Amino acid sequence: MKTKRTFAPNLQDRRYFLPEENKWVTLRVSAAGMRTIDKIGLSEAIKRAKANGWFKG
Repeated sequence: MKTKRTFAPNLQDRRYFLPEENKWVTLRVSAAGMRTIDKIGLSEAIKRAKANGWFKG
């Protein structure tokens, strides 16, 4: 008999500088989320995450 395996996301606590507010923010993001932030920028990533309901801040 096999045990049911669960997959957990690869979450990391990362600090990012938000130039619009001139402050550092700490986010718990997945590895895929870090790639997205690197591609489109932090502000755009937060805006898209809020639109999708993934970000509560």
